[in-house]
Amino acid sequence: MVSECPGEATWCVDQILYDSLDRSRVEWDRQLFYLLTSASFIEITSDLYTRNLIEFFGDDGETVDWLREGWEPEELQHGLALKRYVQAAWPAFDWEQAYRSFFAEYSTTCSVEALESCPALELAARCVVETGTSSFYRMIGEASNEPVLTELTVHIAADEVRHYKHFYRYFRKYCEQEQPGRLAIFRTLLGRTTEIQSEDAFIAFKHIYLASNPCRDFDPAKYDTYRQGIKRLAKEHFPQEMATKMILKPLDLGPTAGRIIVPVVTSVWNWFLG
Repeated sequence: MVSECPGEATWCVDQILYDSLDRSRVEWDRQLFYLLTSASFIEITSDLYTRNLIEFFGDDGETVDWLREGWEPEELQHGLALKRYVQAAWPAFDWEQAYRSFFAEYSTTCSVEALESCPALELAARCVVETGTSSFYRMIGEASNEPVLTELTVHIAADEVRHYKHFYRYFRKYCEQEQPGRLAIFRTLLGRTTEIQSEDAFIAFKHIYLASNPCRDFDPAKYDTYRQGIKRLAKEHFPQEMATKMILKPLDLGPTAGRIIVPVVTSVWNWFLG
């Protein structure tokens, strides 16, 4: 029996045909294994971040209701869908054990204090995060030659773009109330963009590595090598033009300002892509 789709999603995890997954196309790819497993860990723990956002937005019923009834269940579905993919593609990996280890460390890093100083700027930061996730899944989908993964990443990327639109709409609402300066918005966007390789990704990689290599100590150099692999993948498949437009949208730039700011953001992407 197919379960009901969460939130506004047009798909549900039970519709993904994991039994038809072609393991021969992915089981050898350790880079992909780390990418998808890390994403599954972070997405399936979205309830922690949702809790912080709900506390942050307090009595704003519209925003809180969407976070609780739309964003959180869809993000959790992303995590579950990716978890099932990892378990189908790499069945020898003990996902549950590795996740418990990850959660024990990661859960201590999530706090309201880590959010931006005001709602408008936090929503601008959320636009950056949704830009990154939608671009990430689009990159994976375009690089993949495994049909089940391609289908899954198309679904998730579309959800993330829709989430961006919600956060952007709430950002505009709070901008009318708080009137943050364009410079403050730009600093928030740029700061969050440069945090693409964030602490949560490092923590996820570490615990996946330890679970996969139980007789070895964790060597941070392995993470550096992993990041270089992501950069090589991104050089070919990252949707840079789409990501730049999404990130700059909260600035509401005119043509002149755009000619100044776009090269700055492009240089950040180029730095990330190595």
